[in-house]
Amino acid sequence: MDKIIRIGMDTSKNVFQLHGVNEAEQPVLRKKLRRNQVLAFFAGLPPLKIGMEACGSAHYWARELRALGHEVVLLPPQYVKPYVKRSKSDAADAQAICEAMSRPDMRFVPTKSAAQQGSQMLAKLRAQFIGRRTQLANSIRGFAAEFGLVAPKGLSRLGDLLADIRADATIPDTARDMFETLARDYAHIGTEVATLDEKLLELHRQSEMSRRLAAIPAIGPVGATLLAIKVTDAHGFKSGRDFAAWLGLTPKNHSTAGKNRLGVITRAGDEMLRSVLVVGATALIQHMRRGSKRVWPWLSALIARKAPKLAAVALANKLARIAWKLMISGEQYRPVDATCPAPVQP
Repeated sequence: MDKIIRIGMDTSKNVFQLHGVNEAEQPVLRKKLRRNQVLAFFAGLPPLKIGMEACGSAHYWARELRALGHEVVLLPPQYVKPYVKRSKSDAADAQAICEAMSRPDMRFVPTKSAAQQGSQMLAKLRAQFIGRRTQLANSIRGFAAEFGLVAPKGLSRLGDLLADIRADATIPDTARDMFETLARDYAHIGTEVATLDEKLLELHRQSEMSRRLAAIPAIGPVGATLLAIKVTDAHGFKSGRDFAAWLGLTPKNHSTAGKNRLGVITRAGDEMLRSVLVVGATALIQHMRRGSKRVWPWLSALIARKAPKLAAVALANKLARIAWKLMISGEQYRPVDATCPAPVQP
């Protein structure tokens, strides 16, 4: 067999398709492996370059293959798709991966360590539980409205609504039992969210980068921790604009024939990070509208000429660029206004 210089591997739960080429870029390996055969097969090969799509379990396989001495790169799936010639199949996907990874301008995804994946699991689980808590709160409000009971917005008002439900003698016993079931589930989820918040804050206290990022207005401990655990290598971005584009906070480009047309923001990249930055920016703008001056001087002009949501996205873009600069430089955030004290670190 000719010397293999590069292998593209299409992964799945149990079946792994390989496509390898030699120095002349001719296919010399087309092979299908079961899950328990993968490591044994690559252990018998000399060190070479292996590419995979950055999808489920890809980071695990990258760590295992690197331990065998191979060079492993992870490719964004959207960058592999253009290289699939025709018809979707495992063999075609492996060939597309092998071709895409050879491009000199290809962008790769940094491989996460097991500790980084554990921290990201904490962040994702917290987001799922918060969504579940909101779902339960909406269910209680919706069912209560069927019996003429309503409450103001906010989770803090839900306890009063449950008290009104328990005190209303006109509610049937079956409905009352269902309300109690929802209330128990809601209380349990609330306890779990509080526990996960404590664990997230503990990560924040242990991370020097997270503590520095939390000094940026509108980011805070939660946003800083998410940035620290989700951005594994800030040096992989050439500029703050590239980082903001990765988060989906830059406008789409529809330029042609020398005419520049910018559309809505792309909303590409990590939805959780983008959401945290936009929510933080929205809160800061609301704080400004109430008369606070403890922010950047240019923000007042932005709020005056832009709609609130547009201003929030523009500010989130700015926050992302500031965060990127602090991550690559190791510097502390320095407020423009010296009268604005830095946030107290927990």
